[in-house]
Amino acid sequence: MREENQSYILDFILLGITGQQQQEDVFFILFLFVYPITLIGNLLIILAIRFDVHLHNPMYFFLANLSFVDILFSSVTIPKMLTNHLLSSKVISFGGCITQMYFMIALGNTDSYILAVMAYDRAVAISRPLHYTTIMSPKSCILLIVGSWVIGNTNALPHALFTARLSFCGNQEVANFYCDITPLLKLSCSDIHFNVKMMYLGVTVFSVPLVCIVISYVRVFATVLRVPSTKGVLKAFSTCGSHLTVVSLYYGTVMGMYFRPLTSYSLKDAVITVMYIAVTPMLNPFIYSLRNRDMKAALGKLVSKRIPS
Repeated sequence: MREENQSYILDFILLGITGQQQQEDVFFILFLFVYPITLIGNLLIILAIRFDVHLHNPMYFFLANLSFVDILFSSVTIPKMLTNHLLSSKVISFGGCITQMYFMIALGNTDSYILAVMAYDRAVAISRPLHYTTIMSPKSCILLIVGSWVIGNTNALPHALFTARLSFCGNQEVANFYCDITPLLKLSCSDIHFNVKMMYLGVTVFSVPLVCIVISYVRVFATVLRVPSTKGVLKAFSTCGSHLTVVSLYYGTVMGMYFRPLTSYSLKDAVITVMYIAVTPMLNPFIYSLRNRDMKAALGKLVSKRIPS
């Protein structure tokens, strides 16, 4: 059989987070605890925004979309990891592996661009309050979200297609608990120079939202520091504090994984991925709701509302 067809008939072995059975049991319990909280927390955020008319504005519209992406982002990897652990199986098919990699890249990029859109929204609200409703019109908000999804999927598609064309012969053990592009490239016996260039191009595309976030907050801080009222300064910073916390958690872990040479990757780095795949999506609802009185009020009404029998 031709070499290029070998990749289509093999399965990959997901080594897990640490490769040690006892430690894998601990992470299984952790994920079993974290995943339902992630689903429930983000779903409550979406429902609270949907049913409370006081939250029908651009900031909460973007937050609802971020929560939706976080649900999908966690669901791409964690259920498979839990299922494999229960079945004492680490196998994932080639097609399943490429599909998982595609959605992880697409959703990760979409997440980052929505975070950038949220930063831009705060910058407009604080620096140009009189023009806010014109700039952040419903049509503009929808276009920003659609654009985030388009960029995310456009960035992911070439990686999936070019990785699917590689040959994998010999070692089939993926040094992670899901199919990430970095360990897959290290397993290939094909020439991966073009794939590596594509990966660094993808990192550049992923970095654009971070640059936009920095520019947005420079603008926010420049505006806030000109406000004579201390109360106004504190109110502005409290509005942006939750978003900055989420951005720091997300980009801090992602940069630790991908902003370095391919050769330095090993199984121990899989522990870092737990932060942005499982922990950050779980914390986002708490970060946004606990620091926001309107969100807490909406969640309180949602939870206390009687459901008809």
